[in-house]
Amino acid sequence: MNIPLSEAPRPVLCGGVSPFIPLIPFLPHPPPRAIIPHQSRRPPPIPPGAHPRKAEHTMAYPFADIEKKWQSYWDAHKTFRTDPAADPAKPKFYVLDMFPYPSGAGLHVGHPEGYTATDIQARYKRMRGFRVLHPMGWDAFGLPAEQFAIQTGTHPRVTTEKNIGRFRDQLKMLGFSYDWDREVATTDENYVRWTQWIFLQLFKRGLAYESEMPVNWCPELGTVLANEEVIDGKSERGGYPVVRKPMRQWVLKITEYAERLLRDLDTLDWPDSIKEMQRNWIGRSEGAEVDFATASGETIRVFTTRPDTLFGATYMVLAPEHPLVEKIVTPDQRAAVEAYRDAASRKSDLERTELAKEKTGVFTGAYATNPVNGKQIPVWVADYVLWGYGTGAIMAVPAHDTRDWDFARKYGIPIIEVVSGGDPQKEAWTGDGPLVNSANDEISLNGLGVDAAKARITDWLAARGQGTKKVNYKLRDWLFSRQRYWGEPFPLVHCPKCGVVPVPEDQLPVRLPAMEDYRPTHDGRPPLARAADWVKTTCPVCGGEAQRETNTMPQWAGSCWYYLRYIDPSNDTAFVDPALEKAWMPVDLYVGGAEHAVLHLLYARFWHKVLFDIGAVSTPEPFQRLVNQGMILGEMEYTLFRDAEGKPLSYGTPEWETCGNRTAEKLPETDIVKKGDRFVWKSDETITVRAKADKMSKSRGNVINPDDVVKAYGADSLRLYEMFMGPLTQVKPWSAKGVEGVHRFLNRVYRLVLDGETNEPNPRVSATATPTPAQSRALHACIKKVTTGIEKMEYNTAISAMMIFVNEAQAWDTLPAAMLSDFILLLSPFAPHISEELWQRLGHTETLAYAPWPTWDETHLAEAEIELPVQVNGKVRGRIRVPADADEATVAAAAESCETVIPHLAGKNIRKRVVIPRRMVNLVVG
Repeated sequence: MNIPLSEAPRPVLCGGVSPFIPLIPFLPHPPPRAIIPHQSRRPPPIPPGAHPRKAEHTMAYPFADIEKKWQSYWDAHKTFRTDPAADPAKPKFYVLDMFPYPSGAGLHVGHPEGYTATDIQARYKRMRGFRVLHPMGWDAFGLPAEQFAIQTGTHPRVTTEKNIGRFRDQLKMLGFSYDWDREVATTDENYVRWTQWIFLQLFKRGLAYESEMPVNWCPELGTVLANEEVIDGKSERGGYPVVRKPMRQWVLKITEYAERLLRDLDTLDWPDSIKEMQRNWIGRSEGAEVDFATASGETIRVFTTRPDTLFGATYMVLAPEHPLVEKIVTPDQRAAVEAYRDAASRKSDLERTELAKEKTGVFTGAYATNPVNGKQIPVWVADYVLWGYGTGAIMAVPAHDTRDWDFARKYGIPIIEVVSGGDPQKEAWTGDGPLVNSANDEISLNGLGVDAAKARITDWLAARGQGTKKVNYKLRDWLFSRQRYWGEPFPLVHCPKCGVVPVPEDQLPVRLPAMEDYRPTHDGRPPLARAADWVKTTCPVCGGEAQRETNTMPQWAGSCWYYLRYIDPSNDTAFVDPALEKAWMPVDLYVGGAEHAVLHLLYARFWHKVLFDIGAVSTPEPFQRLVNQGMILGEMEYTLFRDAEGKPLSYGTPEWETCGNRTAEKLPETDIVKKGDRFVWKSDETITVRAKADKMSKSRGNVINPDDVVKAYGADSLRLYEMFMGPLTQVKPWSAKGVEGVHRFLNRVYRLVLDGETNEPNPRVSATATPTPAQSRALHACIKKVTTGIEKMEYNTAISAMMIFVNEAQAWDTLPAAMLSDFILLLSPFAPHISEELWQRLGHTETLAYAPWPTWDETHLAEAEIELPVQVNGKVRGRIRVPADADEATVAAAAESCETVIPHLAGKNIRKRVVIPRRMVNLVVG
């Protein structure tokens, strides 16, 4: 797709006169590469004493005008619109960002890192002839907008749309090549319609059900919180107390897909660490379910991966939420158990299962029968067992489980060794070994190894009807409802005759009612319960009176399928056209933060597999390749430590560690010197200072606003710097000096094409000059390194290659325009605004967005001559230039003839000539 530049506005520079080839209209068909005439006059001489670099930086290139110009042009011409009529024979490239939640704070500099990485790929692939889909949208439902509504009375939609507008403006300010015609928000009415439609497919397949479940309930926020939203028993947002309480919830049967979610990870090009996190979250384990009978007639079922240790089970533990607790607790223990359960309800799952914490529990007063030996073992309640994992009950084998051992030692419970190899009176033995103390009248495991014992005891239990082989998953069904207003309503009604009935698909979407009070009810009912007229409805089946579901879906719902809606965002008859879905799926590259490694990615994979099963999508997985960008930290802070007498201490030394009353002193970067891996104090370089960069946060005051960076240095400088900071996937500290450095680089690029003083065409640029071998070698080396760097997403190395090229080009007397054009194309994915400008100034009449990507020729990379250092007795004494294919004798002779080497050979015998091809020469003399 070629888009003419003839309508592109030109920024007014130099007293209102446009410096772009004045009064020459754009040609309908440009001549090859460039039309700037070569001028014979040389640049004016540098005044005596002036440093060329310093002179270069006296005038910054007009980035503000340039960036505004090209953003307007791209918008007006829809330059990056995905052409629906593009040749289907061309390869496709679907590159996706994890779409943001549009908060009122706007973007911070961490957001553009991933967005720039995907934009580079999108721009590069277009120039390589790919059909590119590069969209953006908004994960727009969320608790913050609802909380703001409660505080101010402002409808969440008003707040959300205002925030979206700010985010959109910021993204356009950074020049990202999104197809804005495909913009979606999860709060759009038509988007909600299809989210509800997908939920109905889950419901109709039996994958959505109601359940009374213990949940994290925050009375202050008036909603259920996910485990990840609770920290130290308080809500992540607001820090309000959170309790565990049973509530009616909608739940999705993600566990039915556990095996496929686990197995198909092997087909994905994802970081190993992310795949391992998902494997651990799914938590597949093989073992046995075993039944323990109680005196009251109840049966406690446990899942264990170690049925071989059953003879060593000396007590049992129920999770505080386990329904059997109420049935088996004895009257004299009831008060203690109830108090313990209440305390446990105020802890998060993470707190309860933390390995380092002291184990606590309360005896229920009840006993259960161990099925292998008939012994009566006590049943306890302890919060280190979770109702949501396994069966919510465990058989405790303290001799061979560390948590059980700690608990048994604390409460004086017997510890019986059944796997030999350690000393369980001193610590739990969790290794392998022959079994001991494991026999009854019917079966003996003694002498067997662990694996053999597992198989034998499981078969024995199954034959007696007291157990069975079982594959278990740590993954729990997905709690899918929230007691909030600002979310997708469930398309369900509750009928006293027909039960739960889906809303007919032709009546979707179910819209949120207009309300003035968004506060939650104190009894846990959702805010929608107040909308009496909305709640009251008729049953779609029998026509009788019914009530709408008043819970809403969680924020996760819309983010589970947004990548599909981008493909066909305006479709009114389907959530995506099947032909278009097949043409674009799966996503070829998905970039986002590692914090979404489990939940979002796992949930989206689950929804996608359900859609695949019903034939609505063509691929079993949504995201083929995943890349996680590293976090950008605040600026590096330097701290000098002193002892009580004011004497400086080296950070990290034993003296520093043992100094109990040391003081800390912040130092500016100008007082710091870097030595190897250490940062030292310039006043005393024997003193190491602490250099630390913290996560950006408002409380630390180290948040960097991209608007400020763009205002000072331009969007291209911000984009280029974030890619130059280091490898994309690594954590990196922000540096204002780093932004300044890449800004100076862009200044130098600008002045390769334009005169540094007048902003007129650089007289050294020639449309007719043929590149010299050295120039061709520099350009083709740059093309190769930049291309390879983009392909591998090693953007910092690609930028380094461009910096090397510019440094060399600054010294050339003549700059072939065709060569500069190729270089500008290499720069364009990273710094698109300045590149479009210089491309136009070099005489091209069409946007570079679809110009062919330059290719390198290896023949230009072969050097005719090479430079080698010459050593005499291991010390460099000179340098020589020899033919690249010169033999050792020729190289040695040239070394001995080097003017700076000859004095070091005078009157001495050359004992040995060491020639390392293409690297060095060493002459050993005596």
